[in-house]
Amino acid sequence: MTQIAAAPPSQTLSRGIRILEILADAREALSIDEIARRLGVHRSVAYRLLRTLEDHGLVTRDGTGRIQLGARMAALAAGVAHDLQAEALPELTAVANELGTTCFLVVLDHDECVTLVSVEPRHAVASVAQRPGTRHSVTKGAPGKAILSALSPDEWPGGVSDRLRDEVMDAAARGFATSHDEVIPSLRSVSVPLTVRGRRPSAIAVVYVASAHEPAGIAARLQRSAEAIRDALGG
Repeated sequence: MTQIAAAPPSQTLSRGIRILEILADAREALSIDEIARRLGVHRSVAYRLLRTLEDHGLVTRDGTGRIQLGARMAALAAGVAHDLQAEALPELTAVANELGTTCFLVVLDHDECVTLVSVEPRHAVASVAQRPGTRHSVTKGAPGKAILSALSPDEWPGGVSDRLRDEVMDAAARGFATSHDEVIPSLRSVSVPLTVRGRRPSAIAVVYVASAHEPAGIAARLQRSAEAIRDALGG
């Protein structure tokens, strides 16, 4: 049987997506020259790509002509796992306000954890911001370990250290994972896996500098929310 060769990837599309990633990681508006430099292309190439993205509302310009993500990106993000976000949001809000910590939902994207939705406590004097779209390796932080604990080892990314393997196995045994200084210096996190039938494992977590609650108590509260979300989604 004749095999049809796979079509080559679109360089233009790849570069356009990369621009969106660059802007998301920057957390600030960038000039066309800065985007071109980070993308590794001539300014004229970056300009043409940005014009197309701007036409679709995915990027916008501020008063100085610098580029930032557009409102259309928020609409697209809201459509990602919409039912999961809808069911998780009330639970995340309840946890954030009860514990006084930022609570967020993380999903797995290849070998990275991506924050899908985040809620900061309503009455806290100070809280940690965990912006949607934030991503880091699944091999770092409590959410990553929680997700790995719900996967079989043959689904883990390559190069997992013996130490991380032990931590994930420990998280699987006790039902929650912890981290300190792993993703952002000085921050602590507690996370539990969220498994819903028919979906890849995700996790809900809290992040904080200091808390009056012990990690096990935080985990118990997160587990109740995970169960509520799972039941609401039928699974």
